[in-house]
Amino acid sequence: MNAALEGLQSRLPLPRARYGLDAWLCGAIAVLLLWGLIMVASASVAQAEKMTGDAFYFFYRQVMFAVLGIGIGAAMYCVPLAAWARLHLLLYLLAVLLLAAVLLPGIGVEVNSARRWIDVGVFRLQASEPARLALIVFIANYIARRQAPLQHTLKGLLLPLGAMLLPCLLLLLEPDFGATAILMGVVFVMLFLGGARVGYYAGMLAVAVAGLAYIAVAAPYRLKRLLNFTNPWADVENGGWQLAQSLIAVGRGEWTGVGLGNSVQKLLYLPEMHTDFIFAILAEELGLLGILALLLLFGVVVARGLAIGRAAELAGRRFPAFLAYGLTGWIGLQALINMAVNLGLLPTKGLTLPLLSYGGSSLLTVCAMVGLLLRVDYENRSESFGAASAQDQDSAARPRRRYRAAEARS
Repeated sequence: MNAALEGLQSRLPLPRARYGLDAWLCGAIAVLLLWGLIMVASASVAQAEKMTGDAFYFFYRQVMFAVLGIGIGAAMYCVPLAAWARLHLLLYLLAVLLLAAVLLPGIGVEVNSARRWIDVGVFRLQASEPARLALIVFIANYIARRQAPLQHTLKGLLLPLGAMLLPCLLLLLEPDFGATAILMGVVFVMLFLGGARVGYYAGMLAVAVAGLAYIAVAAPYRLKRLLNFTNPWADVENGGWQLAQSLIAVGRGEWTGVGLGNSVQKLLYLPEMHTDFIFAILAEELGLLGILALLLLFGVVVARGLAIGRAAELAGRRFPAFLAYGLTGWIGLQALINMAVNLGLLPTKGLTLPLLSYGGSSLLTVCAMVGLLLRVDYENRSESFGAASAQDQDSAARPRRRYRAAEARS
């Protein structure tokens, strides 16, 4: 058995535990994942009872997704990053095909006038989640290979933005404006960190913001959301209902909350209470202290992700660096936008709160992203360990070399 395991280790580049893991990142992710399971169990009881007769239906499924997600994250952790870099074009094509397939009748599943899901049996896969992950890998590889043109020419900036036009168009056809905004936001963050020339970058950013603003008001239902966002109480019985109920939930929480499991708004007053608006239920049950704890945990994840990316960049490993920046930017930006929507600071968007909201596609994708982040950290540590070992060996050999040189001179 030992011989077989050693043979497997020699054929597969499985990570060795001696390099360790980022304790702060792993700890924050574990707490968020467990906290998410608790909040799904609390927030979904009324909806699950109404839909299935089992108050813990969504909780059991979320536990299943969490177990699958941990397995997917572990698998991503075991794959060398060089393999993803080599597959960047294939991943881009797969992302485009996935986003196109969801629009085809018979493949895509339509819910609430949106066609964003593919029924894979166990659950409905939201195509935008794995597609955006593949596109981030593609952009990270582009920056790593073409950083000099990116930093000095307009063409170097236009090429990756142009590559994003088709995926963004497909996302808007679903329609999924929130996923489009997150994808473009993360891409612009990555290009900025990649050193894009400030003048060109500011111009393209202004064009992108203007385009998103036009798209936001072009469709009547999006314009109605914007108007309801500015004053949800003006049409509280119709378009402003969801935001008004979210604000009521947040207000009821006050400093310490009404207690875990004691939310009133989850009793079918607040729509999507276990998915997009789970933050409002958390605020109601745990209050401002719970919100601050949640912000602290996401802050730890973002800080450690950026630190991992920076360590890779300083070591000259550009693809892992910008991949880490992109993954961290996605988690941080989506969490920030979700919380802002729940607090009435941004118009309502169909975006989940990473690791906390119910949903298989979101949880599995975030777990895969965490696995990739930990792989970047592992390769940082392995390279540092190898450099330190080589330095130690050289230090140990130096006295012997000096002795032999002195002996030769004598």
